[in-house]
Parts: sequence; structure tokens; C-alpha cells
Amino acid sequence: MAKDDGQLSAARRAYRSAQEVGNRQEEARWANLIGDILKNRGEYVEALKWLRLDFDISVKYLPEKHLLPTCQSLGEIHLRLHLLDDALHYQKMHLELAKNANDVIEQQRASTQLGRTYHEQFLKRDNDHDSVKNAKKYFKSAMKLAQTLKENPPTNKSSFLKEYIDAHNNIGMLEIDLDNLGEAREILTKGLGICDEEEVNEDDDARSRLHHNLGNVYMELREWGNAREHIEKDILICKRIRHCQGEAKGYINLGELHYRIQKYEEAIRCYRRALVLAKSMEDETALVKQIHQNIATVKEANKVMDELKKEDQNLKKLTRNTVNAIGRPHERKFLLQQNELLDRLIEKSSMIFAWEEHCKYAKLKKRIAKQLCDKEKLGDAYLVLGESYQKLRNFNKAIKSVTKSWETYNSIVNLEGEALAKISIGDILDCSGDWMGALNAFEESYRIAVEANLPSVQLSALENMHYSHMIRFNNVEESRRLQIEIDNLKQSKRRELERQNLVRDCCSETDTDGDDHLSDIRDNASHSQQTSKSSSTQSKLIADNCNTYDKPTEDSPKCLSKTTSSQQTIIGRKRRVILSDDEDSCERGFHKHPVEDVTASDGFKKENNLANSTSKSQDLLKVASECAISSSNPVNIEESTCSYKSPSTEKQCIMFRIDSVLINAGGSYLAVDELSIESLKVELACSYYLQLPTERRSKGLLPIIQQMTCAGKVLESLEAFKTLENDLRNIVIEVTVNGWVPKRLMKLYIDYCEELSEAPNMKLLKKLYISEVEDEIIASECELQDISITPLLNALNMHKTVAMLDLSHNLLGNGTMEKLQQFFTSGQKYGDLTLDLHCNRFGPTALFQICECPVLFARLEVLNISGNRLTDACGSYLATILENCRALYSLNIERCSITSRTIQKVTDALNSGSILSQLSIGYNNPLSGNAIINLLNKLATLKCFAELNLNGLKISRAVIDSLGQLAKTSSLSRLMLGSTGIGTDGAIQLTESMFNSSQESVKLDLSYCGLMSTYIHKLKIDDTLISGIHELNLEGNSILQEGSSAIASLLMNPRCCLKVLVLNKCQLGLAGVLQVIKALSENDQLEELHLADNTNLEEHYMLQYDSASKGSADILRPNLSISEPSSKLCVSKEAGTDQPGLRAVNTDCNQLEVADSEDNLVRVEAGREFDDSCTSSCKKYSSSECQFIQELSTAISITKQLQLLDLSNNGFSNLAAEALYTAWSSRLGTGFSWRHIKDQIIHFSMEINKCCTVKPCCRRD
Repeated sequence: MAKDDGQLSAARRAYRSAQEVGNRQEEARWANLIGDILKNRGEYVEALKWLRLDFDISVKYLPEKHLLPTCQSLGEIHLRLHLLDDALHYQKMHLELAKNANDVIEQQRASTQLGRTYHEQFLKRDNDHDSVKNAKKYFKSAMKLAQTLKENPPTNKSSFLKEYIDAHNNIGMLEIDLDNLGEAREILTKGLGICDEEEVNEDDDARSRLHHNLGNVYMELREWGNAREHIEKDILICKRIRHCQGEAKGYINLGELHYRIQKYEEAIRCYRRALVLAKSMEDETALVKQIHQNIATVKEANKVMDELKKEDQNLKKLTRNTVNAIGRPHERKFLLQQNELLDRLIEKSSMIFAWEEHCKYAKLKKRIAKQLCDKEKLGDAYLVLGESYQKLRNFNKAIKSVTKSWETYNSIVNLEGEALAKISIGDILDCSGDWMGALNAFEESYRIAVEANLPSVQLSALENMHYSHMIRFNNVEESRRLQIEIDNLKQSKRRELERQNLVRDCCSETDTDGDDHLSDIRDNASHSQQTSKSSSTQSKLIADNCNTYDKPTEDSPKCLSKTTSSQQTIIGRKRRVILSDDEDSCERGFHKHPVEDVTASDGFKKENNLANSTSKSQDLLKVASECAISSSNPVNIEESTCSYKSPSTEKQCIMFRIDSVLINAGGSYLAVDELSIESLKVELACSYYLQLPTERRSKGLLPIIQQMTCAGKVLESLEAFKTLENDLRNIVIEVTVNGWVPKRLMKLYIDYCEELSEAPNMKLLKKLYISEVEDEIIASECELQDISITPLLNALNMHKTVAMLDLSHNLLGNGTMEKLQQFFTSGQKYGDLTLDLHCNRFGPTALFQICECPVLFARLEVLNISGNRLTDACGSYLATILENCRALYSLNIERCSITSRTIQKVTDALNSGSILSQLSIGYNNPLSGNAIINLLNKLATLKCFAELNLNGLKISRAVIDSLGQLAKTSSLSRLMLGSTGIGTDGAIQLTESMFNSSQESVKLDLSYCGLMSTYIHKLKIDDTLISGIHELNLEGNSILQEGSSAIASLLMNPRCCLKVLVLNKCQLGLAGVLQVIKALSENDQLEELHLADNTNLEEHYMLQYDSASKGSADILRPNLSISEPSSKLCVSKEAGTDQPGLRAVNTDCNQLEVADSEDNLVRVEAGREFDDSCTSSCKKYSSSECQFIQELSTAISITKQLQLLDLSNNGFSNLAAEALYTAWSSRLGTGFSWRHIKDQIIHFSMEINKCCTVKPCCRRD
């Protein structure tokens, strides 16, 4: 890089000299050279500026021949920036100029570039016959010209051997993308042979390109050893010649290889090495983003593999049960269960491309289908088995299996199954090279589909026929005829939908939008291949990140080829081609996602994955006739039917399209949880399910939303959605589905809503959707009332099993409790039960219903009834519960308006046999000291007691003494004394009492207790105290800045075992905050640190300077709202330090705008985005102000185990917060970072530990 910097500086000096003397030719030449240097450094945008300058000078002042290198460079840079139309413009100009000048060398270069660009266009666009034809034409022309130049080199020119070799590479690349793997291997191997014959240097970049693509070929052929050998050679060459981009893409390929053979840890290591290399290049943000997506994909695949192993164990158990049930009435039941479980195993194995496992399960499925004597299931099984063999490239067995599938469907006159089997046969024949046989099979499939009136199958068959004619046989006329038929079929389906008024309750699209999104029918037909109308759930593929696994429905046994919808432009074996000229460009293509589907390579490949058999046109009419509108966001019909309004009333219509189903956003797309866009995806999944007709909802399968795109742009954040607000067009957002998940309870709830004519509660649906365990029902914060909860309770009666029921934060009363009592009485008789009813409208008689339910006496383990006005009338009921519920170990009666009388009854009900271990009685007043002391004395007699919550109670000295005695006799693990006013002396006394004997780790809440820094000094002095505290909450105590030194010493103590430390509102000041965070460089235990509200915003602003200075108020005027993981960090070009954290720190500090005086640290330009154009410098502002941000950022960047950091309400502007977040996210080995910045909220966390998602009263350990 230092050498490049020297060359760049010298070139710029030469350019300025030529400019000063008016030498236009030298001026243009140096501008071109500067652009070339920047291009090789990966700074494409800056390079484009210089190359355009070169072009302008050449056009205005120089002869035409001087435009040749200029046009070549501009074509190359536009291609690298994926501006394909601009690239073609300059490349065609380059070729025309070369022909005019009769310059064969430049003609060869221009032909190579044109071939590359058309190839890239071919990879990105559907049904672009001209692109693939032009790519072939120009690549062959480039090879012919290179061979001519090699055999007859011009005088004093090179041999053009390299161009000839690269021509082989480019044609081999194109053959790969046309799925002609044999031809590709032959021509690429020939290229390597030429290298050996001509004794080309072992480290030549031409060799690296051939190795790169041969690795890809062997990977598709499943010859893993050969693939790895070539990929590693590619990496080694690029490393030796210091070609960063080539090395990165080599590691991506190696990562993909490991991914395909399920070696996920090795794959992630390769991707991370590629990530480091990609980040070192300036404008390779797309590459960086793709690597991040690959890593996420591998992690998801690892999870699926774990699930697969668990399901496999379940299969073994079920197989044993089936064997034992042979000849008995339950045998068929077990066989059906095996079939269902095998469907899930087949689905999961196909998700992660474990085709050997897929084949094993398909064989088992075939055996089970024979035992069941179910020909429909047998046909499905043969079809799945055929897929397995095809992926394993055993085409003979694949044809044999799929043919048996066709014969089976034929024997039961299942025309749909026959048509689909024929499509599969055609696909296999195409892969094995029998193109005519494949075309015949597709034509037969189309004939059957027409006979059976199956429009979706017709569409898939037509598209496969179109592919064969266009790509395999180059039959342009027939391709055009078939394309017209395809368009007519789509149009007829669209007219049929319009006639039935599909979107009468939703906003219609404009004509333009309709044309743009007409492909939904095609996408629906091409993303999933259906079999018969079997009720079995068959193999399904998911789409994860960029992986184009396709989403069949429950009737789809397999997916044989990939698609290229507008949402999935990255296709399996699509690579970029190599520039064949004297530049050192080593532009390799790479698999932007691991792909296993070797039977289809592009968008023209037979898109034989049909839509669900249940989604025929008559079903579609029924589906789209219902508009799923969130119950929390009702839509005004007058406003939503925009197409029927007068032209003068323009209103934006936002629609989401999922699998051909339109969903009206009704404005709710902006009502997303501001911390995550995931809640929007959940709501879309629920809305989609609500729109389905009853027969399609029968199995309770809901979609998993992967991503949303609008006009080809992926909408990854809330900000991306808000950019659509000013667009007055009718907008359709395409939604990609990642898979399907069964939700039985959710289905039952919706069914009962329909039965009772009750509108489904969208908040509740979302809760049920995200629930991972259906026996744990979380229905908190759903605005449920005694009437609206009835469908849920009816569903629970059908569901039967409940292990945890959370109805907190609703509007439920005693009527609901009566229904719950009936449910528990008639339902499950055993098993542990957690009942969370806090923050509702229950009265004392609600507890009476528990007392009247003997089943709960045996099951109830946890009861949280806090936040309900129970009053002292509940005393006898609480006593009965404590006496009879022998399994009860946790009771929470906080904020229940009870007094000493009820506490005394609770005390009397406890006995030595009780297993109560957790008790919360806080915020109940008045409670006398004697009542609390009596309770503490009784608790001391219990064997298992461990956690006590007395928050909000006024505690006397006598109570403190009793607490100390309890601490000595019981192994307390949590003591909550917030707002009890025990003071410093009382806190020290209690803390010492807890650790007088051997004591396990304790969670201690001493917030708002009137503590001073003396308490911290005591902890610092006595190692035995701090070594036993696991969590410590000191919020609201006057620790002051002088106490921050003691806290820092405490944290640096090797014996400190703190995991969570809360220091909000402790008046530490910013200096104290900095000191505490600095101490974490020597602490490897602390995971959460809360430092909010430690400055007086009115008096101090940022660094406690005089607030009278000009412009100071701007510091506290942040309005940027960010709540997503960062994918873009601004890195300053001038940050030339290697110190941890300082590189990121300088970057962001360079963007801080400081007031004229020294009174302020930062003033933010509202909403300003961070990018690489940062040019301002701290030099012209106060050095102390930037120094503070740098010090704090550095301290954050070197924290070790910290998972969450809260810096809210400390006067930081958004710009300063962004600088701090840059440091946070730069920490090594800490995983994926997350931020929540809004107004004065500044939360930094890791993805697994998001902030602000759970109310304090709802947190569970």
C-alpha cells in the first residue's frame, strides 16, 4: 500500500505539471493512470472521476485513437460498479474505435470486455436470450483474435499467450453457467494444459483464474478433493501476487465447499478470512455484505443440522414403536407419524444440501408408503427419491425413480402428479445432456397440464420449453412464440383475478406497477414444484439470505432448479468473467451463496418449481378476495381502494406480495417495533395466513419471512421503509419466504375466532407465531379482555397441554379466571405449571378459583399475581394456596394493595415442609416492621428459600437485623431492597452478613437506598464481599465522581465476579463514566454495564463546560433514530494509527462539528449519514473535546466480555453516539453488534442481548 501511495502521489504531481503547461495528451494519460491505480486499489468511485476526466480531455483535445484506452478503462470501471448499460456503451465505442483504427489488439480487448458485460447481464436478467447469445459471440471472437495474435504477434509486442489462456477461461465460465459442466471442465483443463506447454509462471494470475473456475466445476460435480485442490491453488497464487480481491473470492469458494459438505466451522473460518481481505478494499462493500450473509447462512444451516440430528433420534424411537405395534390397531397410526417425521427430515436435509441423508430418508419414505398401501404417497416418495439421486448426480437412478413416480400417478389417474413427474424427468434429462429428450418431456407435461386445466403447471412447462429452445437449441423463433404464450397465460390469469375483484378491499396497482409486478404469477409458478394433492408434508426448501432455496408448499416433494426472480438475482453458478488484457485485474466470480443445485444454473434454466397445488386459480380468487388487515391497524376502505377514487385524490398504496397473495399495509408497515424490523416480518406472516382459505390453513403452516424488496432493492431497515413515504405511486413490496413452520395453537385460535365471529387479535397472533414452544403460551400485552380471550381459551381446551401461561399486562378480570379454572380442571392433570397473571384487573376472588381447582394443587410451581388489586380480602386464599400447592416455589404478590394482616396470614401458612424459594412482597404499604420480621423468621426455617424481594418497603433497623439473620441461615441468591432507604450502614451490615459463611453468587439490588461512596470503598477493601456478588444494582445512589475511582478499582480486582452492574443516576459525571469504562480493560467478567443519567443535562451538556457559550444547545438536539445492526462503518483515510479502537475513533471524531468556543463538545447535523467522504478534521476544533470522545471510544473498544452498555441521557449527540458505536462494533471476537440510538437513548448490545424488549417486571432469569 505504501508503494501504491507513492505511485499515486507521483502520478498526481505529474498530472498537475501537465495541466499547468497545457500538455493535454500527458494530462489525459496521467488521469488515466491515476484512475487505473485507484481501480486496482478497489476505490472504484474515485477512479471513475479520474477516468471521466481523461475521457473529457481526449474527446475535446486529442485524436480519436487516444480514446481507445480511455473507453476500455471506463467500460471496465462501470462493469465493476455493476452499471452494465454504461459499461456496454463505452465498450461498444471501444470496439468501434478499434475496428476503425484496424487495431486487432484493442479489438480483442474490447470483445473480451463486451463478453464479460453481456455475461454479467445474462446472470442478472430473466429470459435475456440476446445477452447469452452476445456473450458467446464476443467470447468466441476474443478467443479467435487472441489465437491470431498468439500465432502472429505484432512486431515488438508480447506473445498474447495470456489473452489466449484467459479466452479459454471465459468460455469455460460461460459453459458453467449454462450447466454444461463437461464442456467447461474440458476447456478449462485445456487452458491449464496451454499454461504448462508454454511454461507459464506458476504464480501467473491466468493460472489462478483457471484454478478458481475448475474448483467451481469440480464442486458442482461433487468431486470434493479435486475442487479443494484447485481452489487452494487459486488462493495461494493470489496470495503470492498480492491480489487481495482474488484471494478473498478464493476463500469464499473454499468456504462454500466446506458448507456443502456440512463442515460449518471451517466454512465460517474461510468466510472470516475473506471478510478481512474484502474490508481492506475501499469500494468492495457488496462483497463485504455478501460475506456477512454467507456467514449468517452457515450459522442457520448449523442450527438446521442440530435440528436434523434431534429429529433423527425421534425417528429411531418412533421406528422402534412401530416395530412393537406390528399387527396391532396402532400400527397405521405409527406409520403415518413416521411418514410425517420423514417429511420434516427430508425438508431439513434439503435445506442444508445433505443429499446423502436426503436419499436415506427418501428411501424410508418409500418403504413407509408401501406399508401404508397409499399410492399417492408412494408417488411422492419416488419423486423425492429422484431428487436425491439427481442432486447426487446419479442420473440413471434419478430417471428410474421419477419414472416410477409417473407410473404410480398414472395408475391412479392423478394428472397433476403425472405432469409434475414429466417436468422432473425433463430436468434430469437436461442435466445428463439429453436435451431433446428433456424437451419432449416438457412438452408432454404441458399437454397433460392443459388436459387437466392446471394453469400453474402449464406455465412451468412452457417456461421449461422456452429455456430448451432458447438456450439448448438456439431456436429464436420458437422461443419468441413460447414467450408470447407465457405472457398471454399470465395476462389471462391477471384478467381473471381482476374480474373477481381480487383487490376490492386493497389498493389496486397502477398499470405501470402492474406490469412491473406481473411476474408474481410466474414467480409463484417457478418457485415450487408440486406433486399430487397428497396431504403429506413433503420436502421443502427455504431461502436464507442469498440462498435461492425454493419454497414449495406442503404438497411439494422437491425443487430441482433455481429461479431468478427480481428478488433473487444471485444465482448458483453465476460468476463474473475474466478480463483478458494486460491489466492485472483478476476479477473472479464467486458463489455469493453456497449452492448445491447442480441441475440449473441460471434464470433461463427450466423453472419447473410450480406453485402449491392448492393455489389454482379458483383458490387464488378466494384467497385474494379477503384482505388481511391487522386488528391493531384497521384500514379505512374508502382510503384503501385508491384505484376507484377520482384522479384528484392521490393517496399512496403500500402492498406486500407473498406467494401471489396481496396484503394491504394500511400504514402499519411503519408501525414496526423501532428496535427491529423483525416484528414487521412477523405481522406479514400472520396477515398472509389470515388471507388463506380454510383448506390451505388446515395444516397450520405459516411462512418464515426472509426479506422484502421494492424495485429490486432489499429493505433491510426501518429507515429504508420510511424512504417510501414520499413516493405517491402504488407500491408493491415483494416478500421472499424462507420456509414454513407449523403453528397448531395459532390455527385453533383463528378457527375459534371465525366460529365466534371474533376478529383475530394481531398482537396475540404475533405472540403465538414467535413462540418456540407451543406448550408455553405467552399472551402478554395483547389488550385481551374477558370476552376477546374466549377464542384463545377454547383453543387451549383443544390444545390440552400447557406448561406456562402468561396473560400479563392485559385487561382481564375474574370472569377469565373462572374459565381458566374450568380449563385446568378438565385438562392436563400433571406436569409443572407457571401461571403469570400480573398487571391485570383481577380481584381477590380470582385466587378463590385457584383454591377450587385441585389439579393446580399438584401442578402449580410459579404464581405471579402482582399488579392486581387483591387487597386484604385475598389473605385466606393466599394461605390456602401456600398450604395446598406443594409444588409452589415462586410467589409474587408485589403491588397488590395488601397490608400487614395479609402478610401475617402468609407467614402462618408457611411451614418447614414448604419448598418456597422465591417470594416478592414489595410495594405493598403499609407493612409493619413486626409483620416483616415475623415473615423473615419463618423464611429462615425453610430449607430451599433463596430469593426475597422487598423493593419499596420502608425497612427499620430491626428489620435489617432480621434480614442479616436470614442471610446467615439461608443461602440467598437474590435480595431486592430497592427504595427501602436502608442507608450505607445498613447496606454494609447486610452485605457482610450474607458473606460471613460460605455463600454462592448473589444478585443484590440496593437502588435508591441512600448509599454513599463509602459502600463502594468497603467492597473494594473486602475481597470476600465482591467475589460473591453476581449482579449489583446501585441506581439512584449518590456515588458521585469521587466514588468512580473506587468502582474502577473494584472492577479491576481479579476477584471481582460481577456480571451485571447498574450505575444509572449515580451522579458520576462524564469523567466518572470514562473512568469506569476504562477499568473494564482489566475485567473479563462484566457483561452488562448501565451508566445512564450520570450528568446534569441542563448544567453540563457534554463536558460540563460553561453553558452560556454560543451554539451549545445543539449538542442536546439529536433526532436520529437507529435501531439496527450496523453494516457500514466509516473509516477515515487519515486515521493512521494501529492502536485498538483509535482508527474508528478518529473517523467519527473527524465528523464532529464543534461550537466556536470551548463550551461544547459536539453539535450534530441532524440525520447526517456517515460515509467515507468524511473530510473534516479535529484540528480546527477544540482538542480537549475530541480527545474525550477518543478516550471514551478507545475504552469501549477494548472492553472484553461486555454484552450490553447503556449510556443514555448523558448529553451525547447522535454523532458522538455513532462514534462510540463504531468503537463498540470494532471489538474483536464479540459477535454481531447492535445499537439503539434515539433522542437521548444510547444502548449498545450484542444481537443476542437486545435492549428495551422486555418490561422490568417481565424479566426472567
